Amino acid sequence: MRGLADVPASAAASLGVPGFTDTLDLGVAQHAVIVLIDGLGWNSLQAHRDIAPCLTSGQHTSTEISTVFPSTTPAGLGTLGTALLPGAHGMVGASFWLPEADEILTPLHWNDGVTPVAVQPESTVFERAEHHGIEVTTVAPGAYSDSGLTRAVLRGGYYEAADSLAARVEHTHRLTRSSARSLTYVYWPDLDRTGHAKGVGSDEWKSDLRQVDRLVAQIAESLPSNAVALVTADHGMVNCDERVSIDDDPALSAGIVRIAGEPRMRHVYVREGSVSDVVESWRHRLAGKVDIRTREELIDSGLLGEVELDIAERIGDFVAISRGTTSLTSSFDPRVSGLIGQHGALTDDEMRIPAIVMRG
Repeated sequence: MRGLADVPASAAASLGVPGFTDTLDLGVAQHAVIVLIDGLGWNSLQAHRDIAPCLTSGQHTSTEISTVFPSTTPAGLGTLGTALLPGAHGMVGASFWLPEADEILTPLHWNDGVTPVAVQPESTVFERAEHHGIEVTTVAPGAYSDSGLTRAVLRGGYYEAADSLAARVEHTHRLTRSSARSLTYVYWPDLDRTGHAKGVGSDEWKSDLRQVDRLVAQIAESLPSNAVALVTADHGMVNCDERVSIDDDPALSAGIVRIAGEPRMRHVYVREGSVSDVVESWRHRLAGKVDIRTREELIDSGLLGEVELDIAERIGDFVAISRGTTSLTSSFDPRVSGLIGQHGALTDDEMRIPAIVMRG
């Protein structure tokens, strides 16, 4: 199955940027637009086709692709920005140990004193496109314009602050009428937020999906004949109805030095020499609910792609990947642990995302 890395690569290739392949068959274009809807899983979209007529229209070429593992925003945006897998770009979770800084890094709330380009030094697709004469623009909320994650994985080109639906459509309309070749990235975070707080399929989530469909419909209607737009996501989401507290269970808390990740995909770092014992305890306690993989097992699985040596140190001594609707709560992230909608693991609801091609 094609994956999220094919999205930026195909868009860049459609504009003639060397070194990329158009695996999604976008064709040659003067203007390419990537619209990323945070949290829009393929399965949840198909289950709510009736309220998303544009997104599910037969007029567009629509297919499912796979996001990256972990199925979380920092990892997904890292791949969207670099066309690399997490083992290369280094965003290996919602949070993870950063040995060179001797602290846990949470990319969505970037730590002061941690230099983004040092954490993720690989060239971005935006930088490479700009180098080859493409007019590159990010159209997203103003609050993210100078964030650490933006500077780490989405650097390059210009940033147009756009907080409303109308502003995103207006910027996209203008940029796709430029005389220069252009690559425009449009980001919409609201569906993910609502899914976390209210749950996928809730009335509030459905209302937000209708809003997403309006955004996409208006962008599609404004596309000129020499433009192509590709709608995708960074991950899907599941509603969790079983919570297991790491802190309150001695079989899980013993031997742990630090916890990172998120409730569906935990990085667990333990006391030196105790990995085997702690892994055995977790596997026994969580059998059938959570998959436990040591750092070496995870790297060997290929789920992160080829893992650079310095990035391997960011991965937990072992990781805990939830099955079904289980979440692993922790005092490390009490607010996140209490949310209804979660992601990060390997279920189809989390991993399968749309790739919807719209042409002018």
